[in-house]
Amino acid sequence: MTVRLHNTMTRTVEEFQPIGGIVKLFVCGPTVYDFSHLGHAKTYVQFDVLARMLRAHNYEVTYLQNITNIDDKILVRAAERDMDWMGLADQFYDEYLTDMTVLNNTSVDRYAKATDYIDDIVRQVTVLFDKGHAYEIPGDGIYFEIATFPEYGKLSGRHDVEQNDAQSRIDDSPDKRGWNDFCLWKFSRAGEPSWDAPFGSGRPGWHIEDTAITEHHFGPQYDIHGGAIDLIFPHHEAELTQMESASGKVPFVKHWVHSGFLTVDGEKMSKSLGNFSTIREILDNGTDPMAIRLYMLQSHYRSPVNFTLENLGAAKNRLDNWRSLAVLRHQLHDTIRADSHGYLDDSEASFAAAHQTLLGALADDLNTPEALKLIDETFSGIVLTDPRQLHQPSFVTYLELIDDVLGLQLLKSTPDIDDESKQLLIERNRARDEQQWDRSDELRKDLEARNIAVRDSIHGTIWSYITS
Repeated sequence: MTVRLHNTMTRTVEEFQPIGGIVKLFVCGPTVYDFSHLGHAKTYVQFDVLARMLRAHNYEVTYLQNITNIDDKILVRAAERDMDWMGLADQFYDEYLTDMTVLNNTSVDRYAKATDYIDDIVRQVTVLFDKGHAYEIPGDGIYFEIATFPEYGKLSGRHDVEQNDAQSRIDDSPDKRGWNDFCLWKFSRAGEPSWDAPFGSGRPGWHIEDTAITEHHFGPQYDIHGGAIDLIFPHHEAELTQMESASGKVPFVKHWVHSGFLTVDGEKMSKSLGNFSTIREILDNGTDPMAIRLYMLQSHYRSPVNFTLENLGAAKNRLDNWRSLAVLRHQLHDTIRADSHGYLDDSEASFAAAHQTLLGALADDLNTPEALKLIDETFSGIVLTDPRQLHQPSFVTYLELIDDVLGLQLLKSTPDIDDESKQLLIERNRARDEQQWDRSDELRKDLEARNIAVRDSIHGTIWSYITS
């Protein structure tokens, strides 16, 4: 099955063909000075599914993500809190990992902290100096001169900053040769951390850390670079410029993949607008983390996601419905068949077909909305037709696929009920068979006290978990 991905460089959806035997995937990680916000949830859930999808299509993937743990924002926040800058960065790195684990973003193979790659950064700046791409501003730092790279702008298609760009990372200096020249190395300032370098003690600029990290692990060229759309300019444009200038190898990245914005009630999330929410705040309000995950997958990764509590609630309802169907694999009284005879409309073959169509939707530029629609259709068209006739192994395999590629933990969140509850179900069915309706109602209440709901259908009794 062919995997196709949108490439920001070519502005088309094209067949994905890795450079070598292992897919090298890099996604820009956070600057760790605060708790991660819902925009981070959108970006990292969607790229987690990208890595899962590639692995499901039998690609071996190495997923690398950087951690910006030295930056002006970190130094300012540490000073505000009268904290050591490294202690603050380490604290919020740990908090970030906690949030990613709760959201089941488990595809990353390595998190790379910028300060662990100072030697690589210094080497890369030195190469740019030697090749005539870098210059010094005394008392300020080392800058990349855009004029030395004629193809600047080929990724974004422009040279000017726009409203939704990461404008806070434009390096201002009245002594720059070009307005969009960017800082590679910031010279030491009083009270700030610094590292030795042949061109002067200091600390790295923002863009150089990513290319130093990827060159260390992947070499000068690799397969996929991902991130949110606001990083295209100037950040990813700067990465491409400095890496191709340093190595002379083109292209630096074969596929550029960017995710759309997260908005809140139609406006871009920002602290200044008062619509800013962290992942932790939403979780602390009792929100199911898998509902957040499903919510971020209901829109195509290149489209914006408009976050509202109402829409989040709708995602939770969809998740609860899927969970209620996932528990069918545990049903008693032969309501699900485990043999190869008698199941309705050849459900084994139906599940096999559903398996392929789900993978096909994800292979088509990670079309998660279509994938979710197909799951709805499979559950309503196969699972609910007659649960007694399902081919259980095929059903479980399909649930495993959903969990593997979408990470929704349907199997983990729907364990089997305990033996005592099973015995209550048997007694209740017996009472119904004997038309002992009062006893049947008593046993229903006993099961509800155990957070188990029962539904009497033409196919027999089906139980499900009671969710809040």
